[in-house]
Parts: sequence; C-alpha cells; structure tokens
Amino acid sequence: MNFLGKVLLPLAIGALVVLPGCTQPQAGNRQENLVFSWSQDVGPLNPHLYGPSQMFAQDMIFESLVNYGRGGEILPGLAESWEVSPDGRVITFQLRQGVQFSDGEAFNATAAKLNFDQILANAQAHDWLELVQQIDRVEAEDEYTLRIYLKNAYYPALQELTLIRPVRFLSPAAFPESGTTADGIKQPIGTGPWILTEYSRDNVAVFRRNENYWGELPAIEQVTVRVIPDGETRVVAFESGELDLIYGNGVISLDAFERLQKSGRYQTEVSQPLSTRAIAIHSGRGPTQELAVRQAIQHSFNKDAVIQAIFYNTERRADTYFSDEVPYADIGLEPYAYDVQRARALLDEAGWTLPAGGSIRQKNGQSLTLELSFDALNNIDRAIAEALQADLRQVGIDVRLLGEERQAWLDRQTNGEFHLIFNNTWGPPYEPHAMVSSMRKPSHADYEAQSGLPMKAEIDRKIAEVLVSTDSATRQQLYRDILTTLHEQAVYLPISYSTKLAVLQENIGGFEFMPQENQVPLNKLTKR
Repeated sequence: MNFLGKVLLPLAIGALVVLPGCTQPQAGNRQENLVFSWSQDVGPLNPHLYGPSQMFAQDMIFESLVNYGRGGEILPGLAESWEVSPDGRVITFQLRQGVQFSDGEAFNATAAKLNFDQILANAQAHDWLELVQQIDRVEAEDEYTLRIYLKNAYYPALQELTLIRPVRFLSPAAFPESGTTADGIKQPIGTGPWILTEYSRDNVAVFRRNENYWGELPAIEQVTVRVIPDGETRVVAFESGELDLIYGNGVISLDAFERLQKSGRYQTEVSQPLSTRAIAIHSGRGPTQELAVRQAIQHSFNKDAVIQAIFYNTERRADTYFSDEVPYADIGLEPYAYDVQRARALLDEAGWTLPAGGSIRQKNGQSLTLELSFDALNNIDRAIAEALQADLRQVGIDVRLLGEERQAWLDRQTNGEFHLIFNNTWGPPYEPHAMVSSMRKPSHADYEAQSGLPMKAEIDRKIAEVLVSTDSATRQQLYRDILTTLHEQAVYLPISYSTKLAVLQENIGGFEFMPQENQVPLNKLTKR
C-alpha cells in the first residue's frame, strides 16, 4: 500500500491531515489562496505510477528532464542541455546544478538514476510506453552528468521524457522502506513549484508554493483543490464565489459554460484543439465484429448537429482519429459522410434487417443491440451518448447507455467489455507515437477495439517498426499504412477535436493554456 494509503489514510478519513514539516495554510487570506475543483481525489501522487493519481497534481510536484513547449519544441527542464550520439542510442544530459527536492535533498545524477532504476524495475507496468522498453540502462557519469543507453535509436525518446508520468523524480528520502516505489512512497516530494501540504481524501488537497523552487515562482502562494464530482454543484460553487476557476473538459455542461459566458460576469476561454474526442468500436465482440456494422455507425452519426447543438461550436468536427496537424497524420483519409441511406444499405446487405412492425434490426434471431460505456460524471460525453443513441435508432440500431463511475468505465477499456466506449486521444506530446505504441498492449481501449481485426498482428508489427525507424520516408509510409488501415476498418468514431474550457472570476489574471493536455495552468495565475 502506498504512503497515503498506509500511513495517512486512517487519519485522513473525515479529517484534514497536515503533512509533516508543512506550515498551516492561510485559507483566510483570499489574496494568497486560489481555489478550484476537480471531480476526483488527487490520489497518492506516486510519480512512477498511474491512476488514481491525477496527472495535473503529479505535474505540480514532479518535474521532467526536458519540457514540452508550444509547437513541440523540446526545452530544458531538470536537464540544462543534452546530446544525442550519432547512432541515436545514447543521450547524455547535463543536469541543472543547485536544484533541491522540497525536503532539502539534492537533485543530482545519482538521484535521477535511482528513479530511473525504479521505473525500469517495474517495466511491466509501463509496457504501453515504448521509451521504457527501449532503455537498456541509465548511468550517473558524474554528479551532474546522466547518460541513457537505448537498445535502438528511438526517435520519440526526448518527447516521451516530457510526459507527466512515469519518468519524473521523487526525493530519495521519500522512497519506501522496501526501496521499491511500485510498493508506494512515503511522501509525494519532488523538485517542482508546488508542495502538497494538506490532504483529506475525497475532500480537499492543499498545495503551497515551493519557496525554494529553482525556477520562476508561482504568483499565487497556495492552491486549494476541492473535490466536487458533479458539474452542476461545481457551477453553483463558482457562482457563489467559493471557486476562483473552473477548468477542464466535461467538468461542466456546455449549456452551463454558455450561460456563464453570456452573463458577462466572468472571464471565459476556449483552447485550441488538443486531442480527438472519439468512440472506440470493438471489432471482436458482438455485432460490431462485422465491418458493415462499424461502417454503418460511421455513416449514421450526424456530427455537425452535435457540434452545433451540444458544443455550441466550441469544438470542430473530427473525421479522422488523429488531426491532420499531428505529425505523420496528414495523409488525406476520406471521411465517412453522414449518409443514413448508406448506413441502412450496409446493414441490409449484411443481413441485419427490420422485422415486420419492428424498429430494431435482427439477424439470425439476434437483435442489433449495442452497449455504449461512458464516465457518468462527464457531462459532455453523456450528451453525445444520448445524441448517438438517437441517431443509431433511426437506422435500426439499439444503443444501451452505460454511464458508470470513472474506474468502472476505465476497467471496461482494459477488459474489453464494451461494444462502444469513449476513448479520446491523448494530445501532444503523445501523438502519434505513444498512442500507437499503446495500441499493442491491453492497457487502453485501442487494443481491445482492434483485437478482432484480421490484420491486427500486421498492424502491431508495423507499429514496432515505425518506432525505431531512422528514415523519415520509411517512417511516413509506415504511419500511412497503420492509420489508413485503422480508418478503413472503422474501429474509431471520431467526433470532434477536443478543447479545454476555462471560466475565471474577474479578479484572476495571468491565464494561458498549457501545451500538454493534462496540465492545469496554475503557475502564472494572479489574484487581485
């Protein structure tokens, strides 16, 4: 069990825990305290593991060797500079000197190697991420020189070192007694600009500014994250002044966003598209095993109506799983047109016909009934699910909506118990390399969605080849083959290019969207 589970949890239930060595918050001083909400608890915040830890909170505490800048530029982070060997198999980093973890421990090559060794020792947990599989070993050459030896020339290595997890750095003093971070951590202590100072599970997490941070200090001294699962409750809390900021995607309904926007009382912002909102279609389960059924779904969904009626044009229609702006993805794929008659013809030809007087198609005595799984707390996905249900009924497909707790929905992604499931892409810096890499492992819905394809083994072979390709023309052709096959096999229903929404009180300044999908822009916010 991890630190917060083993040590703090018994205390945290029903009580606010002040973490060791931390000062009391100054909650009464509104000038120093910014309050926003999240739908879930921040979790144990182990930098080397995944859910239930929330990525935005991990990003507040833990840092990477290099950072992902706007436009995909790789920027210095805990490493001031780096050099890639001519054969692409060795990367040498010069670490920033004088950096300390928030407990006073020095960040150096020894501490960095210690973290890398833990990640590599638990490589199975990171099998979705090819970077971890490609690292042969990591050596501390001297106090501030770290060298990563790769098994192959892995072209996305630097981009994947910018990810929020798992390659971030925990203070050696916060390692558990077993020395294995896969078992948990003592405390979430990193080098980042924020320190977790108070925590009450499923209630609140308080982050104080790290006054010894090596970089630019955040303007706000304290961020309080309240757990508010429900979007309507979040809006009520914001309008009553209890929250300073609403941020995210699906955290409130778009009806509520439009109302807040039109009120003129608040600042509202919509980001540029960051990822693709999509539904994965299982090619190995039930009626969606048939290509004709998957294609009929594509032709039945009126995306333009959804963009206008649900998104109020805050997002634009997506016709491909990856946007044309994603590297290697601008390959001229032909969209599936909204064509109800074509959908009906496909189903008729496949033997799914309407019984006399019936509205749901049947074949060999089986009704064409599908289950669509979504996170019940995501207000936008729920609205889309209802629209898709109505559209598919017009062509004789019955859709049963399964709105569940987030973990149940995530479990379905990995165990494959779905016909249709919301499965957005991850945005920069994951696309396309990290996403296609994960398609080979049963870690996300992509693997299950593709599992019934007769050419699945060939897709996986090409993914493995493209990730270590050193020739750009070969790489482009391999990506073309992979993405074209997935598009033609209709295993994804792209809906829109997803954006982040922000609503801020009038006294909040300094807002700007972040380059990564899962970062929350807190560091530059000011409060008058």
